[in-house]
Amino acid sequence: MIDLKLNFKHLFFFLGLCLIISCQSETTIQTEEGQLTMNTDELMKLVGEAYVFGYPLVIMDMTKNVGTNIERPHPVKGNAPINQLGHYRKFPDHTMKTVVKPNVDTYYSIAWLDLAAEPQMLFMPATDRYYLLPFYDAYTNVFASPGTRTTGTEAQEFVIAGPNWEGEIPEGTQLIEAPTEMVWMIGRIQVNSVEDGATTVKAIQDEMKLLPLSAYGNNEYEQPKGSVAKENENIIPSKAVRDLDVNTYLNRVAQLMVKNPPQSADSAILKKLAQIGLISGKPFSLETDNIIVKTKLKALPNFIHKKMEATRDNPDASIMTNGWRVIREGLGTYGIDYMKRAYVDFVGLGANWVEDAVYPTCVFDLNGNPLEASNRYQLHFEANELPPVQAFWSITSYNADEFLVENEMNRFALGDRDPIQYNEDGSLDFYIQTKAPRKEQISNWLPIPEQGRFTLTMRLYWPKEEVLNGSWNPPFLIPIE
Repeated sequence: MIDLKLNFKHLFFFLGLCLIISCQSETTIQTEEGQLTMNTDELMKLVGEAYVFGYPLVIMDMTKNVGTNIERPHPVKGNAPINQLGHYRKFPDHTMKTVVKPNVDTYYSIAWLDLAAEPQMLFMPATDRYYLLPFYDAYTNVFASPGTRTTGTEAQEFVIAGPNWEGEIPEGTQLIEAPTEMVWMIGRIQVNSVEDGATTVKAIQDEMKLLPLSAYGNNEYEQPKGSVAKENENIIPSKAVRDLDVNTYLNRVAQLMVKNPPQSADSAILKKLAQIGLISGKPFSLETDNIIVKTKLKALPNFIHKKMEATRDNPDASIMTNGWRVIREGLGTYGIDYMKRAYVDFVGLGANWVEDAVYPTCVFDLNGNPLEASNRYQLHFEANELPPVQAFWSITSYNADEFLVENEMNRFALGDRDPIQYNEDGSLDFYIQTKAPRKEQISNWLPIPEQGRFTLTMRLYWPKEEVLNGSWNPPFLIPIE
């Protein structure tokens, strides 16, 4: 398996020795569990590990608070109260800042589930359209992914139950057991055009249903109104997480672990983190009079994010092919690789299993240079080297902050469902640049930002075996003089 930890092998060393100053002295800290004296470097290493371990919990919780901050499901944007379905009725654009790297290939059907009281039931109608319904636990692991690839296209009914539920499910339904009470379903349905989305896909979404198990068979059941909290308005989760100080952040982790218990495989790290007072359900506070440690703790969140940014911008050579970062294994389920999990959540929250989708990301051009908007580029596919998929593929451009690029055509991606022009020999050229190219190239133009760094992400839905085994790779991005 590809090991993203290679990108971070010095992170905890730096946390202890290079964040601000190396210090081999001991530090006395005050935690909720009492006073503790330990080596300063070891302390910083543990706090860094705690931060990384808890990253998915905090980013998921913030994303949930934003996405469910509404009384009734939004008719277009996909927001909905807890335990209700929200549907995107159009593609996201450059104004969407709830999650990084949104896709413009599918309409999302999203639900945030709270399984504390009882299970929830999801009905999916029969369809010949490609779709997937990945379910994520509070730690961003995919624990189930119903869809065309896995469960087929017949009508389906699922019962999603929390970790402490015991009971019987209705005949003809399928039980999905969730390891945490917080669950995020990010359904995706293939959309071939704006008109297709407004007709075929809308009809599929309208037939989908989500309701409590206790309401099964109750045709008069009405979904309750959600609640709106002012503090959850206008939040960009990725930025809000970064702005939290260490004590606030880790106290939130401790409280979130109560309803979302770590797995038995996490016992080793939980024992380590208990040394600094990070214990499920207990208040967390870490105080010290050591000015150096205080300064390090204050700088730690931004330091870790900077390290993840550096890894994103300068990936390890083991996952690079032709200037593209290609991860073919280990997405969606992370085990005890907490650094990999946090990094994937940072660059693309809600990653699927690779069998459902692979996401090559172009970081460098043919000459090994980072992608700059001041340049023009060409991406050439030979006729026999087009992306091999069983569903569909696309390429999306993102700015330096991982959001969609505002442009005059409102075009954010190009792929095999678009009216693109192939060359006479069956090959294909895309033109990647800020300003529109010649008229005959407009159909194959993918706009990029006006300035600064940018990236390209290819989405390969239901990739064929040659993608998964590495015998097919994306071509180099060629700078145009």
